Amino acid sequence: MSNDAVTRADVIAAQDRIAGHLRRTPTLRTALPTVDGPVEVVIKLEYLQLGGCFKARGSLNAVLHAANDGRLDDAGVLVASGGNAAIGAAWAGRIAGCRCTVVIPETAPTVKVERLRALGADVDLIGRRYQDAADAAAQMIRRSGALALHAYDLPDIVAGAGTIGLELAEDVDGPLTCVVCVGGGGLLGGMTAATGPGDRMVGVEPIGASCLHQAIDAGRPVPVELDSVAADSLGATRLGDICWATIAGREVTSVTVSDADLIAARRMLWTDYRILVEHGTASAVAAICTGQVTAAPDTTLCVVLCGANTPFTLDP
Repeated sequence: MSNDAVTRADVIAAQDRIAGHLRRTPTLRTALPTVDGPVEVVIKLEYLQLGGCFKARGSLNAVLHAANDGRLDDAGVLVASGGNAAIGAAWAGRIAGCRCTVVIPETAPTVKVERLRALGADVDLIGRRYQDAADAAAQMIRRSGALALHAYDLPDIVAGAGTIGLELAEDVDGPLTCVVCVGGGGLLGGMTAATGPGDRMVGVEPIGASCLHQAIDAGRPVPVELDSVAADSLGATRLGDICWATIAGREVTSVTVSDADLIAARRMLWTDYRILVEHGTASAVAAICTGQVTAAPDTTLCVVLCGANTPFTLDP
């Protein structure tokens, strides 16, 4: 696995590869309520993507790239994931017509497990945390020869996520201040690679699941402990090396929010917009509502709502 930075050229190649296979998700222009009053923002409704999450972009890019290069055989693809990356891989397998096996922690939300099986994926529930599933998946890949996908630390996965940034650049007058939630950093890395002159990226995490924030403090990705209601979707225990290489020297800011604030933001999205997203997704909105993130001068503030695979409840 390469640890090199993903480039804008990689993201453009990904866009060409997946074009016509996935949804081009819309944007919503609105004013979010914040502690400082209403703030104008453009919301990218990426939770409307196939699979209810942005992950299908990277997975499909990886699968089609491998198929084009002759690296995909009857063993299909295999991925370890806390849920959303697995759903993305299952959709990619379905679109490409190949087998998909997912290894997922026993703690994964039931709604995600049921969705995976409905998509036709072979599901193995192993361990309590993502790393347990990842270790088991590595052994299975060595035995089967399946194409290894990764939830966030694979060049094609990161580049595919970055296609969201290209769409925003086409739909919204820039430069942009883009706000995204961060788990392992696939979305942040891809979006950063896609940025143009004057654009600024803001990565938002719960205090109890802050891989990016702790990596910046330490000067490198480090293991972190998880203690957040959003850990089911932002459950990486270490920032990905590809994200770290891609954001190096770029206009990227790290912000953390409390669980209480992201829960409040999630409730506001439902109450005011009838949008129901995952707790992790709501963290990006929480950073704006609490006044921690504002648009840089002469930029348009954008926030990506990246996932909605969640039970229909507003309880934590």
